[in-house]
Amino acid sequence: MQTLSSPPQAAKAPVETVIHRRYTRSVRVGDVTIGGANPVVVQSMINEDTLDIEGSVAAIRRLHEIGCEIVRVTVPSMAHAKALATIRAQLQATYQAVPLVADVHHNGMKIALEVAKHVDKVRINPGLYVFEKPQANRTEYTQAEFDDIGQTIKATLEPLVVSLRDQGKAMRIGVNHGSLAERMLFTYGDTPEGMVESALEFIHICESLDFRNLVISLKASRVPVMLAAYRLMVQRMDELGMDYPLHLGVTEAGDGEYGRIKSTAGIATLLAEGIGDTIRVSLTEAPEKEIPVCYSILQALGLRKTMVEYVACPSCGRTLFNLEEVLHKVREATKHLTGLDIAVMGCIVNGPGEMADADYGYVGKTPGYISLYRGRDEIKKVPEDQGVEELINLIRGDGRWVEPEAP
Repeated sequence: MQTLSSPPQAAKAPVETVIHRRYTRSVRVGDVTIGGANPVVVQSMINEDTLDIEGSVAAIRRLHEIGCEIVRVTVPSMAHAKALATIRAQLQATYQAVPLVADVHHNGMKIALEVAKHVDKVRINPGLYVFEKPQANRTEYTQAEFDDIGQTIKATLEPLVVSLRDQGKAMRIGVNHGSLAERMLFTYGDTPEGMVESALEFIHICESLDFRNLVISLKASRVPVMLAAYRLMVQRMDELGMDYPLHLGVTEAGDGEYGRIKSTAGIATLLAEGIGDTIRVSLTEAPEKEIPVCYSILQALGLRKTMVEYVACPSCGRTLFNLEEVLHKVREATKHLTGLDIAVMGCIVNGPGEMADADYGYVGKTPGYISLYRGRDEIKKVPEDQGVEELINLIRGDGRWVEPEAP
């Protein structure tokens, strides 16, 4: 009679649990570095008019105080560019230096040259930096026409590149799917390939001027397009020996739950593949709402540890207490203990196994009582109404408790 048995432990392949990020060069933006071995950087953008000096300073400070590491501002005119000198000075005088990025669009050479004096990075959109007026009756672009516009772009871009290079500052080449130049649309279609070739054209110009402090983005409002563009960009950069860091985002993601899910679907998918060095979640909400989503994405993937990691079962008929209520109480009491993993499990069936990687566990084991765990070891059983208090005492006894800051 044949008997079946499990294969020996040694035969089991190890499970990979760490995301190996694609190697990229380091690009400094103020006192923050994107790429290299540095953590994935969190960005956002204020929505105040840059001419509103006081409002802009306050908005930048609000974002920075809650963890936004680089802040972007829009610069649609020369007056806005000059206003950034005052904004930067006021930040340094009343708060601290914050890494700033200026967003420059339509025919922005003069604006970009001015604002480059006052910020740490300039973002340009290849589809708009040199505006190509569409021709209604055009059916194709000849190679000569394509190349002529390329030379115009180089002549227009060169002064900005030289300025940033000589100041040791950075540039983001930020391609948007919805604003590809007409000749790219005619040549490559409305495709990820067109987005990638648009970025590469500008990269080659920068490299010809010995400027490589570049960050690249290829954003789209549709997640599949965004994913395809970044993956193709990585493939093309690998073929060309390029190692520029990538800025990830789903542009115009919307608001509410769906905006968050849509952004996470795009950003987290690429991060899990090791692609991406800085991220922005683009919500149609106050910019401050974007930062928690960024950090939640990074925490869930194990790329940054900025909060307590809570492991909790979804509850079922075996649950011995009000799991949602207890999880809330545990979170409120311990949410300031950054770096800890705490599990709240409703019953003994899956509890100890599912929470094995947690630092501490709170498990319903018998009616009216809670079992407290340190790692895999059960430490003590306490009455349910004393569970949160005794969990705190356990953490305190291990020397891992710190008092929360006063509101």
